[in-house]
Amino acid sequence: MKIKSQQDFWAGLMFIAFGLFFVIVSQMHYQMGTAVRMGPGYFPTVLGGILALLGLIVLGGSLAEAGPDVPKFHFRPLIFLAASSLAFAYLLKPLGLMLASAALIFISAYGGHEFKFKEVAWLTVVLVISSVVVFVWGLALPFPVCPSFIESCPIR
Repeated sequence: MKIKSQQDFWAGLMFIAFGLFFVIVSQMHYQMGTAVRMGPGYFPTVLGGILALLGLIVLGGSLAEAGPDVPKFHFRPLIFLAASSLAFAYLLKPLGLMLASAALIFISAYGGHEFKFKEVAWLTVVLVISSVVVFVWGLALPFPVCPSFIESCPIR
């Protein structure tokens, strides 16, 4: 038995592992119920089972069809995305939504394979305006828009 598609093989194993995890955890902590009267554990158990079954299908396909090898894993994007999320979380309250979003966008964009300052600056302007319009004005979420040390923020 030879693995012909490394990518499909590892994806199938991952699907099986996640599916079995959800089946086991939902069976341990929630009541199952029946198909007519579903309990809180019914839905995660069924979805976990479907995911594990899909993993078996993908795993079986990896033994039959040739496919690409697993590409080399790059840590730089992962590190910069995690750092940008943490920066946003820590900067939101003291600096406000606009500056925290700008930090999020610049840090996460720097983790990509190419970083062009002008493009990221335009993207930042568009996304910051969009986030203020959607979250502060549209959804009326209580995010601070401007830094906390600016008392007369023009945007409320």
